[in-house]
Amino acid sequence: MLKIVKKSKVSNARVTELKTAHGKIMGPFFMPIATKAAVKNLSTDEIKKVGAQIILSNTYHLMITPTNKLIKKAGGLHKFMNWPGPILTDSGGFQVYSLSNLRKITELGVIFSDPMSGKKYSLTPELSMDIQSDLGVDIAMAFDEVIGYPASKELVKQAMERTTRWAQRCLKHREKQKQKNILFGIVQGGIYQDLRLKSVKALTDLPFDGYAIGGIAVGEPRNMMAKILDWVIPELPEHQPRYLMGLGRPDEIVAAVRLGIDMFDCVIPTREARHGRLYLWHSKNLKSKTFYKTINITNAKYAKDFSPINSTNLKQYSKAYLHHLFNTKEPLGMRLATLNNLDFYLTLMSEIRQTIRIGKL
Repeated sequence: MLKIVKKSKVSNARVTELKTAHGKIMGPFFMPIATKAAVKNLSTDEIKKVGAQIILSNTYHLMITPTNKLIKKAGGLHKFMNWPGPILTDSGGFQVYSLSNLRKITELGVIFSDPMSGKKYSLTPELSMDIQSDLGVDIAMAFDEVIGYPASKELVKQAMERTTRWAQRCLKHREKQKQKNILFGIVQGGIYQDLRLKSVKALTDLPFDGYAIGGIAVGEPRNMMAKILDWVIPELPEHQPRYLMGLGRPDEIVAAVRLGIDMFDCVIPTREARHGRLYLWHSKNLKSKTFYKTINITNAKYAKDFSPINSTNLKQYSKAYLHHLFNTKEPLGMRLATLNNLDFYLTLMSEIRQTIRIGKL
């Protein structure tokens, strides 16, 4: 399933090839967020054109609307949204975590209220597997209990141990389903080294196809990321994919790749685009701390800046024009900013792969 194409001699970075039902993905790779079966403001043709190999959708949101059963009737999520490439779905654990005032966690699963309608739902490891099966995705995630920072060690321990038990139930249920999609377990344990090691040991003893590291983007100090990855990555199987969930900034991605991570997702490029923050290249030297910069296109200084937005997919538009679109609240502004940021992130991953190949990362 995972082929290691090139291993760096100067770090733990590697170029990989991951086989899925809807095609091969060259790693390290980044997954644009298509939570509700759409990357905000873009069509699937635009997502493909900008270089996305795979996208990420969400079990929780699609279960509520339009419902997994309707998507199954449509022929699966790929057909429903007209996306030909691979799709990964989050299990719903993070979204349930975000409903802290509207949910109740038990050993069976989670009972929660939809904040929009007030309707009550339940989500269990087995149901999460069923929903992801209905969606027909290439990579499914085991249902986990996410706990935010700060939290007592005892609470983190309880959540981590429950995540392991739920992971076992996910595997058992998938075996009954006779599903062939890729299934990842999720390492938890917060900022505690012994809990992280216990979690990774328990999960790697189970027959998962890949492993994700969760609990990095739920309030923990950013400087803890490297420590947690240093604890966990050496314990992960070398020939299975490694996924760092929910992170991050471009420099964080480069740092995590050097430690051995293959897969990333984050809302940053699309969310910040909607607020006018653009990611732009400063240099292609990925070892430099200033290889990229961000600008806020809504700042007045860009009103008369006729230089192109970027030198690739938006060189035909000026920063002054994009400033005008945001200033007048024209929806095209958010579309162009999103195209810029995804072009930056996906080009970054291509540059990372090439830099590993030539032995410089």
